[in-house]
Amino acid sequence: MGCNKVCVALVGAVVVITLIVIPTAIYVNRDESAFKRTYSFNDFYNDTIRYKTYSLHWISDNEYLHKTSEGHIYLHNVETKESSIYLSNSTFAQVDATDYILSPDKKFVVFESNYSKLWRHSFTASYSMYNMESREFLSKVQIPPVTQFLVWAPVGNKLAYVWDYNIYLKKNATAEAVQVTNNGKVNKILNGVPDWVYEEEVFASNEAIWWSPQGKYLAYLQINDTGVHNIEYSLYGNDQYPTTVFIPYPKAGCVIPRARLFVIDVENPSRQSEVVVPKSVGIGDHYLRTVTWVTDERLAVQWLPRRQDSVLLQIYDYDGTNWKETSKFEQKSKTGWVGRFFPAAPYFAANNMSFYKVMSNDNGYKHLHYVEAGKATPITSGKWEVIYISKVTKDSIYYVSNEHMGRPGQRNLYKISISKSGHSAPECLTCSLYQDRCQYNSAYFSLNASFFRMDCYGPGLPLFTLMDNRGPAKEIQVFEDNKKLEKILTTELLMPTIKRATMKIAGFNLWYQMMFPPNFDSSKKYPLFIQVYGGPASQNTDYVFRLEWATYLCSTEKVIIASFDGRGSGYQGDEIMHAIYGRLGTYEVEDQISAVRKFIEMGFIDKDRIGMWGWSYGGYVTSMVLGSGSGLFKCGIAVAPVAKWDYYDAVYTERYMHRPEENTESYKNSTVTDRAKNFKSVQYMLVHGTADDNVHFQQAAQISKALVENQVDFEAMWYTDKDHGLSGKARYHLYAHLNHFLQNCFAEKK
Repeated sequence: MGCNKVCVALVGAVVVITLIVIPTAIYVNRDESAFKRTYSFNDFYNDTIRYKTYSLHWISDNEYLHKTSEGHIYLHNVETKESSIYLSNSTFAQVDATDYILSPDKKFVVFESNYSKLWRHSFTASYSMYNMESREFLSKVQIPPVTQFLVWAPVGNKLAYVWDYNIYLKKNATAEAVQVTNNGKVNKILNGVPDWVYEEEVFASNEAIWWSPQGKYLAYLQINDTGVHNIEYSLYGNDQYPTTVFIPYPKAGCVIPRARLFVIDVENPSRQSEVVVPKSVGIGDHYLRTVTWVTDERLAVQWLPRRQDSVLLQIYDYDGTNWKETSKFEQKSKTGWVGRFFPAAPYFAANNMSFYKVMSNDNGYKHLHYVEAGKATPITSGKWEVIYISKVTKDSIYYVSNEHMGRPGQRNLYKISISKSGHSAPECLTCSLYQDRCQYNSAYFSLNASFFRMDCYGPGLPLFTLMDNRGPAKEIQVFEDNKKLEKILTTELLMPTIKRATMKIAGFNLWYQMMFPPNFDSSKKYPLFIQVYGGPASQNTDYVFRLEWATYLCSTEKVIIASFDGRGSGYQGDEIMHAIYGRLGTYEVEDQISAVRKFIEMGFIDKDRIGMWGWSYGGYVTSMVLGSGSGLFKCGIAVAPVAKWDYYDAVYTERYMHRPEENTESYKNSTVTDRAKNFKSVQYMLVHGTADDNVHFQQAAQISKALVENQVDFEAMWYTDKDHGLSGKARYHLYAHLNHFLQNCFAEKK
């Protein structure tokens, strides 16, 4: 009922459309188009029709390392313009290495071999120690072959690594390793590495070891998963019997991991002290969110209660025996959860007491705040958002925001100067550099920010340049301008164009983007295919250049592709983002339907040929939309979708929905399975990997079961032993399979 009321109200609403036209590729002169071809499915998989990036690793304020296409590592000095070979590809070949990590004193390199992916961020590898002075591998230095994590200290050549869930310490590169934890046990106690849910939802990394600035102490996370329920699934492999994978995976409302933080004295590793969670948070279930060393004797830790609607930043000082609580800063959300996905990390000022943090202001927009003596003062403001802090030096703060031109999907780099009198007005360093080409920018700074690599990802062809930041920022070198790709796109191919605009839905001006086929004619009717993600804090309408499956569908199959950021999406203030707090599966689903009604009103959409597709949360939204009974959609594709929020992990789900026992109705009303009977009027394709560790195959199995029970005819494809990303040959097979499904859906009636 709720959806029908909203939809009916919106049909009569006035459509307010602000049209902004940005060429994603290069506009085509129609007279030349006879000599060109469309962007084909084979082009999508052709490595020559890809944009190039330029990777580098800063090792000082004016030097960086760069790996060439031949696999050599070169050292570049940006001031003298000199470059020299640093590590040759033959050195990599000696140990069959694919990566390397240089010690801060530049005396040793560990070469990484036998990389084996585990989950999204985690992997195991073997490491070989190399002496830069003698130019030889140190065969006597043994690091176990299946190491889970390895990290140098910030200075010198001290080293820590995790093997078999225990931490080992080397006081220098050639010293014997000392085992500093002994209780590590798979799926039970994890030291120095996160478990599945911490890796995926809390840290978004495989790192749970933090060196102090001078390498005097080592902080590490200990995760206790003994009470956490396992998810189990089969790996079919090639043997006579499948094997079973067990992962401690806390689902909504279930027991969550217990986290503790310890600090090791590196000179005396048997001396360990616990950094205890403050009682106000520790009294209930909680998460450890960030660990930030301020000095060797000062540590800042963010603790998050299970509900995730507040966060406590606690500063601890070491008194020689214990880590004592000193100052603290508490942040609470009045309207939802804290942060976009989780609270942002603090960046400490030169006084080692005050810090900078991105957090919501009183109007619900994420802005830069200066926190001193427990009081937060906003230093940016407006109806736009700071995305993240890039770098803080003794006299400047660099951050990325979407302020420029009032477009939430843009990104530009800004600088605020710090002086005794306070903070200067922000200065945009990238807004006017390449105005049409570059409006989605970021920066990678040298150690003291004298130089940075500017990364432009769109809307035009990606561009990577070196900037001198010692005075007013100026470009001193082009690393990669993608001229070869530009030539192919402008002389050989007929490319789509993209328009971005807003439409008024539910009282908000919400952004969408539309991709139009070459030689688009508004007097004709085209099929419409909606690409959706739609999850909390997501953004589909952005200024990023892409060559994707949709590019082929638009260019060759003449399908209009559209994406729309409805309520629940991010980067436009908490009022829009928190609209779905406590009620996933409502407004973010309804708004997609409302947007399609408005697309039809534009006059060039064939209302009998409308489809939708999405992956993960996008698969969930697609399924909920198709199951809504709106009558607007002919077909849809759900890849690795959620079926019921009870089946997904506790950290993510409870952030938006609380625990099932606290929000029973919303959990019940947000299932795909309860909408199964409505799928009789649509063509539905369900896709899932059987070894999906994230959104379990259980979810697709339950959708399938509900559809069968309701006698719904549908198509399904599973990918054996494939995870959430469906990589490798499965990915090609998937898109080829989806092509056939869509061609059938969009076939014109004879």
